[in-house]
Amino acid sequence: MLKILYAASEAVPFIKTGGLADVSFSLPKELRKLGIDVRVILPKYSQISEGFKNDMILLKTFNVQVGWRNKYCGVEYLEIDGIPFYFIDNEYYFKRDGIYGFYDDGERFSFFCRAVLEMIGNMDFSPDIIHCNDWHTGMISPLWDAHYRNNPKYSLIKRVFSIHNMKYQGVFPKEILGDLLSISDDYYHVDALEFYGGISFMKGGINYSDMVTTVSRSYAEEIQTPYFGEKLEGVIKNKNHSLYGIVNGIDYDLYNPENDRHIFTEYNINSLDNKKENKIRLQQELNLPQRREVPMIGMISRLVQNKGFDLVLEVLDQLLNEDIQIVILGTGDYYFESKLRDYSAGHPNKMSASIMFDESLAHKIYGASDLFLMPSRFEPCGLGQLIALRYGTLPIVRETGGLKDTVKPFNEYIGEGNGFSFTNYNAHDMLYTIKRALRFYYDKDQWRRIVSNAMSGDYSWKKSAEIYVDLYKRLCNIF
Repeated sequence: MLKILYAASEAVPFIKTGGLADVSFSLPKELRKLGIDVRVILPKYSQISEGFKNDMILLKTFNVQVGWRNKYCGVEYLEIDGIPFYFIDNEYYFKRDGIYGFYDDGERFSFFCRAVLEMIGNMDFSPDIIHCNDWHTGMISPLWDAHYRNNPKYSLIKRVFSIHNMKYQGVFPKEILGDLLSISDDYYHVDALEFYGGISFMKGGINYSDMVTTVSRSYAEEIQTPYFGEKLEGVIKNKNHSLYGIVNGIDYDLYNPENDRHIFTEYNINSLDNKKENKIRLQQELNLPQRREVPMIGMISRLVQNKGFDLVLEVLDQLLNEDIQIVILGTGDYYFESKLRDYSAGHPNKMSASIMFDESLAHKIYGASDLFLMPSRFEPCGLGQLIALRYGTLPIVRETGGLKDTVKPFNEYIGEGNGFSFTNYNAHDMLYTIKRALRFYYDKDQWRRIVSNAMSGDYSWKKSAEIYVDLYKRLCNIF
């Protein structure tokens, strides 16, 4: 049986700031169904709930070298939904108010990367592959190359590195090579770790792994261009022979309108009238006029420019002239938060902006809305559009990354497509596409056809997990 150690900085249900946390739970869950012995390892943050902490079992303690420092490391264990989770415990590094954004993040995640490798030497679990995710685990592969490759317990271990978002790279001063990682200056050059006078954890993960994946086919192509490559496009091009774009899925146990405990009324493709009951109940909850037939547009997002909120604000006055309701949920930049609050207060019959994050309300918006707006400047994969499709809430997206791969614009002549899309990052192109979608909303036969296309698609992890299994086996020469 193939053994995979899946290293990540966050995973539901323990800790979440973004989509990586969903992937770090749902993909291992699906891989285990396919007969892979995959186990997840992440830091033991103070924000993990006491209920989970109380159930953890301490398996091992040992010290980890962080440069000249000799740091305590505890390995704790908890199984959730059949997935084994290991937690790296060190209160100095992980007992913080928050999980990222500290002055010593370079040291914190240098410790974590080294601790992941040291755990293998101190435990009876010897993986065939370490699957690393984003910059926080990017130094595992360079550390393996510098310190472990000649150790018989490690020498056959393969490394896979997954890029979830190229924008966040973990760039730190050159000095941490020796001071934190005990890696020589031999690794400080343009084909190794050097990045514009510093070092990049992301670059280390790409250059020293056997295989690199990212979260959609289109994003794998996009990051080889200067606009999306964040100054690493040349590194990605050099890795092209072992680069794979594999679209994320969603957990069908968590996102299923037939048994979702968060929504007001359960429904499926054959009971879409119940979806309108969800709209009425959400309108009641958000103090919007209760109108069963008014088209409702939902947005669940970080309120930042990269998610397209500059486009939204540019045409929001024109959009609110339409007979619609807009429901927004999320937090982000103060400018967007305050503008959306102002619009919501000024148009209480047409718009609700909940400046917070609430998992239950998110499910209700997916279940109640007719359309789901996701006009991202870039989107490596995106989960929101996949959840929306599952709930028969038709996405309106910009054609980038995973949005382009998963949302196929409706073609009324052949009856194919599951949503609506626009190509250019342009507010008026977006507005035109929204108005086009609204026209179809009032053509009930066409609308039902598009909703049926959306809800009958497969957005689960099954297909993508099978691709991962094939890649793992190929890497380990298992045929």
